[in-house]
Amino acid sequence: MDVRLEPWSESALDLLRRINTPQMRRHVGGPEPEDRLLARHRRYLALPATGRGCMFAVLRGDEMVGSIAYHQRDWHGEQIYETGWNVLPPHQGRGIASAAGAALITVVRGLPRHGDAPRSLHAFPAVENVPSNALCRRLGFTLVGPCDFAYPPGSGFLLRSNDWRIDLTGHDRPAVAPPRDHR
Repeated sequence: MDVRLEPWSESALDLLRRINTPQMRRHVGGPEPEDRLLARHRRYLALPATGRGCMFAVLRGDEMVGSIAYHQRDWHGEQIYETGWNVLPPHQGRGIASAAGAALITVVRGLPRHGDAPRSLHAFPAVENVPSNALCRRLGFTLVGPCDFAYPPGSGFLLRSNDWRIDLTGHDRPAVAPPRDHR
């Protein structure tokens, strides 16, 4: 399957708008107004320059079909990388999220390791988001347990999530299932 990650660009704003729907955002507080969406887009564009992460458009062939990211954050007093993803509805169930997730794990494992670099990658899907929780399992994440997670950050909206974790030190290599391609 031809799935690849491309760093976020101006042309990905249309993708962000297609993700900003009630269906796609039902597990994360719903769609955002245009001004917040544009602010999010600017943050995504600026993220690589911070050295703390990167947002990617997920491409199948030449078409943007989703997004995936990693970024550094504090979690319970520890620096971690957090990831999250979206795949547009017409492209769901085809192994695209699995392929993008495996590619992202490879990117994060390849990041330079310095003394205070995060030692783990976490995902925080809503407890009731069955497909995303199943994806975490397929990608080799270990379920730490449920937690309350503020999303979007600073919104005051608490999301009941599962905390999934991959150790980046090489102690628990992910057992990524091969992507399925359901046409």
